[in-house]
Amino acid sequence: MPAPSLFGITNSNKNFAKREAWGKNQFNSTLPASLVCWLGKKGLPLKYLKLVAGSIAHDFIDSTIFLGMPYNSPDLRFEFECIYMPYQQFVFDRLPRIDLVTMDGHGCLKGIEIKLTALPDETTYDLPENQYGCEIVVRPDTIVYLALSIVSITSQAYLKKILSPFNKIQDWTDAETVLPHIKKMKDSLVAIMKDHENEQSPLILQPIWKTKSKSQVFADNAFDVFIWSNFATTQLFLFDQQSEKRVSRYERTLVWLIKMLLDYASNGRFNHKQIIDNITFNTKNDKAFATSGNRTQPLMDSPELLSPRIPKTDIKHIILGGGHNMLSPERRLDATILSNLDLFR
Repeated sequence: MPAPSLFGITNSNKNFAKREAWGKNQFNSTLPASLVCWLGKKGLPLKYLKLVAGSIAHDFIDSTIFLGMPYNSPDLRFEFECIYMPYQQFVFDRLPRIDLVTMDGHGCLKGIEIKLTALPDETTYDLPENQYGCEIVVRPDTIVYLALSIVSITSQAYLKKILSPFNKIQDWTDAETVLPHIKKMKDSLVAIMKDHENEQSPLILQPIWKTKSKSQVFADNAFDVFIWSNFATTQLFLFDQQSEKRVSRYERTLVWLIKMLLDYASNGRFNHKQIIDNITFNTKNDKAFATSGNRTQPLMDSPELLSPRIPKTDIKHIILGGGHNMLSPERRLDATILSNLDLFR
C-alpha cells in the first residue's frame, strides 16, 4: 500500500509517513498547498483578490505563476515554516518564519502565508448560503511580510518622503500620541499602494472548506482557494472606524506597518520584533487581528465562494495513502473529514 501523502507535494521538508506531519500546525499548511496543486492538475486558475483603484478586484492567477514553477515539476520543493531568505537583508533581527516557501535548485521562488478557513463561520452560518463568509485570523508575522513585500518594490527615498509626517511622533507606544496620526497613516498607505498598484504580489493563500451550515457534513462543492495580494490584504484591517480614546487591533496593525516602513526608510532595515513587542497599546500581540465572515464576505463574494470548484468527492485524490487515518478528530476540519470516510472508498 502506498505511504500517506498529499497530492502534488513530492519534494518537501515534511515526511507524510509520520503522524507528526499531520498535526494541527502542519496539516493547516500542507493541505492548502496540495489544493493548489490539485487545481493546477484540473487546469483551473486560482481566484486572485487584488487592489485596483483602492477597491478589491477579482481576477485569476495560474498555479504555475503562484508557485513559481509548474506544480508537477521535479525541481519544485515545498518548504513549510521556513524563512524567505530574499527578505533577510531588510531586517536587523532574524526573519520570522513564513508558512510556505517554494524553491527550486537555485533558491527561493515564493514566500506565502496560509490561512485555512471554514465556510461558514460563527457570524454567518445562520444566514442564507449566498451570505456565508470566512473568519480570517492574521498573525503579526504576516504583517512583517506585508511590510517586507512593500519595501522590496519601493525605495528608501520614496518612503522617507511619503512618511515624513510621522517623524514627529515621539512615543510610538503611547496611544494618545499615536491616535491623532491614524487617519494620515491610512492615507499614506493608500498613496503607496496607488503608486505601486502594478507591482502588487500574492501574499496570502486562503483555502476554504465548506460545510452545510455548522454541521460536520461537507457541502457537495467543498473546497477552493483564494489568493490575496499584499495590497488586498490591507483591506482586512483598513476600516473607517476610529476611537478618540483607544487604538483598535486593526489600527495597531496599521501602526506596526507604518513604523516598519518608516524605520526602513531611515535605516535601510527595521527591527520587526522590537516594533511588535513594544507597540502593544495594552492589547495582547499573539495575533494582529481577526476579521469575521460578515466583513470578509463582501470582499470575497463570487461564484467560487458560493460554489467552491473542488467537489467533496475529490478529497480521496488529494489525501492519499490513508493519510486521513493520521488526522486528529478534536480539530474541526479533521473531524469533518473523519465524519465523511465514505468519500475515501
